[in-house]
Amino acid sequence: MPKSSHFNGHPLYGQVIKLLDKSKILQFSREYGGERYTKRFNCWIHLVVMLYAVIMRFDSLREITASLLAETRKLSHIGITFKIGRSTLADANKRRSEAIFEAIYRDLYATYRHVLSSDSHSRKTPKWMKRLQIIDSTTITLFSNLLFKGVGRHPKTGKKKGGIKVHTVIHANEGVPSDIKFTSAATNDSFMLKPTTLSKGDIMAMDRAYIDYEKFQQLTERGVTYVTKMKKNLKYSILSDTMYQTPDGLMEVRIQQVEFVKQVKGGEVIRHKSRIITYVDVKKRKLISLLTNDMESDPEEIIAIYRQRWEIELLFKQMKQNFPLK
Repeated sequence: MPKSSHFNGHPLYGQVIKLLDKSKILQFSREYGGERYTKRFNCWIHLVVMLYAVIMRFDSLREITASLLAETRKLSHIGITFKIGRSTLADANKRRSEAIFEAIYRDLYATYRHVLSSDSHSRKTPKWMKRLQIIDSTTITLFSNLLFKGVGRHPKTGKKKGGIKVHTVIHANEGVPSDIKFTSAATNDSFMLKPTTLSKGDIMAMDRAYIDYEKFQQLTERGVTYVTKMKKNLKYSILSDTMYQTPDGLMEVRIQQVEFVKQVKGGEVIRHKSRIITYVDVKKRKLISLLTNDMESDPEEIIAIYRQRWEIELLFKQMKQNFPLK
């Protein structure tokens, strides 16, 4: 039996490096012009240095270069045979396009996504779990509103939440992002919802920040199901209204078939039909209304799909715990 190098006690950095393909990384860099005017500090070395910085939780160029200098003799096997100065690293961070690292991430995700899926729990999970994608964002607070435009209304303190917003899409049975974008905290979330990237049979669970009738209609036409939370100020026409009660005469679930009408640029009128499912959240002691274009599935299934959306919140919590900001 071949001996595996992925075991407890094996250095984390070594395990990460073994997952990378040097030739592919350099190929992506050349395609995006990342190797122009480069003598020794190529994209491969740039990537392994930045991964080293993340794992060691460094937050300054001085810390990174000082640590690399102390470990120079141990890094020759990965191509680092020379002293890396702060100016070299700073210039590379400025000059080398982020599209290179995006391409590397997408390639790694495509290569290893089959390992990420929770097949061991397949008997316990519903059939729709493998088709479910979750989209959401979280804000990483940075310094003040001076560097990054703040998000939200002005509170009584006069300060808004400034920082970087992390927009993320995950597959419910994988737990790592399949797509991720970084913007200022003030960027609207809806730009991440892209109907053209989805296929028939896919399911999207999202928060109410992504409500967009034009995109929802495109999703419906492509055979994609969405489940989101209702906004209070939405205007619609009720086509049918049915309420189911418990044996005690209390409301259990209410199902409304509705139509939204919106006029877009150019004078075109969009008519989008969907279903509102209102149920009682016993723990929170309040009514929750969900909006979906699935007109046939059992309400309990729609509710279960939306509840699964909280999986992405666990990912955000893990990100912030593992990489705390000082």
